[in-house]
Amino acid sequence: MQTAQSYTLKFGIKANQSIRSSIFPRGRSDPGSRFAVTPVLVFDIETIPDIAGLRRLRADWRDLADAEVAECALNERREKTGGDFLPLYLQRIVTISCVLRNEAGFRVGSIGAAGDPEATLIQSFFGMIDRHTPQIVSWNGSCFDLPVLHYRGLLAGVSAARYWELGMDDPEFRYNNYIGRYHTRHIDLMDVLALYQSRANAPLDVLSRLAGYPGKLGMDGSQVWQAYRDGQIEQIRSYCETDVVNTYLLFNRFQRMRGVLNDVQHAAEEALVRESLQGLPAPHWREYLEAWPAAAAVAN
Repeated sequence: MQTAQSYTLKFGIKANQSIRSSIFPRGRSDPGSRFAVTPVLVFDIETIPDIAGLRRLRADWRDLADAEVAECALNERREKTGGDFLPLYLQRIVTISCVLRNEAGFRVGSIGAAGDPEATLIQSFFGMIDRHTPQIVSWNGSCFDLPVLHYRGLLAGVSAARYWELGMDDPEFRYNNYIGRYHTRHIDLMDVLALYQSRANAPLDVLSRLAGYPGKLGMDGSQVWQAYRDGQIEQIRSYCETDVVNTYLLFNRFQRMRGVLNDVQHAAEEALVRESLQGLPAPHWREYLEAWPAAAAVAN
């Protein structure tokens, strides 16, 4: 199993020290202050049907091919619920992508390598929380990403002591931890903006594009299973990475709205994101920047 620190060897990212983080500082919002800052970790996962788990649960499917097992499960789900969204505990994680913003700069990438086992990806994600104690940010993470990580982490036997801290060992977590819905160690930005009302939820792609950001590129979540079957795991990782950048940019807008960032700091943060992405060689970042012209950043 991968160690808590090993993500730094595979995160495929650029750190930029030209602008000090002004995100959730303790005591001041001045990016030049000497106060310690809380790292921000934006995350997103992509999943496929848990074929091995489905075979374990259904003896009559054990001799079927992977695609047939998945189709049987999806058909049963359609008959039962009208949709093909499998229960969260039957969704296997194939990608975890993150933005990490701390005093070292802005970093974006996918954890581990494309072929790493699910348990390795999950352990590395919780290892990042153990190491940095960041504020974590998601879009619909309370209803999807985190419950999936809980179930799959439990089944994989991972360790996540810092994440599950509720104040027994660290009093600071008693009234502000990762588990409490209304606490700020985890901000589900979709949930907060909707004021915790599901009927008010907004899709990440739509809100990103309304804000002048690129939105989703390459695929959407409904296409991940087919892309995985076609061997396109790198494309899945690229798609997931653009999603976490969209979420981070919206989070900075939220920070400006709530007074944590002023207009100058917000503009500097967007400039840092743009500069960092320009330094990355992967083609999806060129596509992302082409869909996010400088004029849009100025207008924001």
